[in-house]
Amino acid sequence: RAAMGRAAVTAAEAIGYAGAGTIEFIVDGSDGLRPDGFFFMEMNTRLQVEHPVTEAITGVDLVEWQLRVAAGEGLPLRQEELQVNGHAFEARLYAEDVPKGFLPATGTLTHLVFDERCRADSGVRAGDTISPFYDPMIAKVIVQGPTRDVALSRLRTALRRCEVAGTVTNLAFLGALAAHESFGAGEVDTGLIGRDIDALTVPPRVQPHHVALAGMAALDLLEPQSDAGFTLWHPLRRQVGLNWQDEDHFVHVQVLSPDHQLWQIGDEEIVARRVAGRWSVGGQPAARVAKAGDRVTVFADYGISFTVIDPLARAAGGHGDGNLIEAPMPGLVRMIDAKVGQAVEKGVRLAILEAMKMEHSLLAARSGIVAEVLAAAGDQVEAGAALVRLEAAPDETPT
Repeated sequence: RAAMGRAAVTAAEAIGYAGAGTIEFIVDGSDGLRPDGFFFMEMNTRLQVEHPVTEAITGVDLVEWQLRVAAGEGLPLRQEELQVNGHAFEARLYAEDVPKGFLPATGTLTHLVFDERCRADSGVRAGDTISPFYDPMIAKVIVQGPTRDVALSRLRTALRRCEVAGTVTNLAFLGALAAHESFGAGEVDTGLIGRDIDALTVPPRVQPHHVALAGMAALDLLEPQSDAGFTLWHPLRRQVGLNWQDEDHFVHVQVLSPDHQLWQIGDEEIVARRVAGRWSVGGQPAARVAKAGDRVTVFADYGISFTVIDPLARAAGGHGDGNLIEAPMPGLVRMIDAKVGQAVEKGVRLAILEAMKMEHSLLAARSGIVAEVLAAAGDQVEAGAALVRLEAAPDETPT
């Protein structure tokens, strides 16, 4: 560490650098940490995204210092006057789909709440849109503690208490990484995520009480003054359809009183009761819930988002044949590789979409013949826009 510090200072002095900056090294730890086992990577001549970690353990406001130096002032403290206190972590909360290869996502943030006991640096709030034109970072969640274990425990808690709705995020992945045994032990290398990606992307465990709670929100049965409806002689019965990850749940409820409901989730019966203004669902304290349009998010297991099924829309709508290659997000069509009449194999690249400072290859989901090319290089398209349509080869049975 001391050798890296000296190397960083020497590099900055060699170019006469003044101002905030970060010099990055990569360490070869295969034979243990050694003063000659690190290598220069790059210098960022600005504040880093991770600068709150330094601020948390030194008590220094780096933004203030940067402004003072730019105004011609000297540094408030000398190097030997700085002290490091404890440990800190920063987690970068992104709008991205981790199981799909950390694919950047877009959407309107309908709900955004952070743990009050952590530092959360964010440039967005509920109601703002994550667009394809900028980095999809939502916030930085920063914690500090006297020891690494304490700081990491506080990070796990802060991530569990984050509430985000309106877009796909990497929140569950961050929570899984913070709970990872090797990460907790400090045994981190550049291959950790690749080795354990399956364990780090386990989908949420949707329990019957989560479905019941989402149904309560969908039918506006959570609020004390909600109008549940009215029937004579028998309890009011209602039904709601909820979709989670292409799995439909059609559930029923008997509203026995404003504070007592009986839900039927498949073969399981779930009782919901409100006592002293607090709901208990299936014997569990009700998690917080956010509803916006046809989306209901239950803030359990880092957020479980349901779509309320409109039975009329479901009946009227058809399903595609699976042959359309669509834009997964808004972006710029950088290249179209497909040509009408071309025979393609599954996995062949058909187009490149540029969005959020990255290029994304769109691949053929099946083998077939290119029937139509519906976009051209240079087109700005919305999420879901059809780019290429395939059809079965003459000797294939249509799917």
